[in-house]
Amino acid sequence: MRITCPLCGARDRREFTYYGDAVYADRPGADAAPEAWDAYLHLRDNPAGETRDLWYHEMGCSAWIEVTRNTVTHAVLSSRLLAERGTGGPSGGDISGKMKPAVKRRGKPA
Repeated sequence: MRITCPLCGARDRREFTYYGDAVYADRPGADAAPEAWDAYLHLRDNPAGETRDLWYHEMGCSAWIEVTRNTVTHAVLSSRLLAERGTGGPSGGDISGKMKPAVKRRGKPA
């Protein structure tokens, strides 16, 4: 699978680290009800078809990217910088300082 990084161009999937569904960027505020945190942490859809995912360009520009792809055909439909997403959440879509994927390298613990 090839992912188009908005900063670096088309790259192999192995340059990126998959983080999960793009709803991770829509984090509840610190004063949110426990039910909102429960839904954020534990409730996930398992869609067949179009989905939005978060990818970290680990071997490139270190940007967080939101990728829209089809889980049935494996086609990548679009990609954009997460910071350009403009979410209404408390982070504003900028999660760069909040999430760092575990780096797995040979001979070193994750």
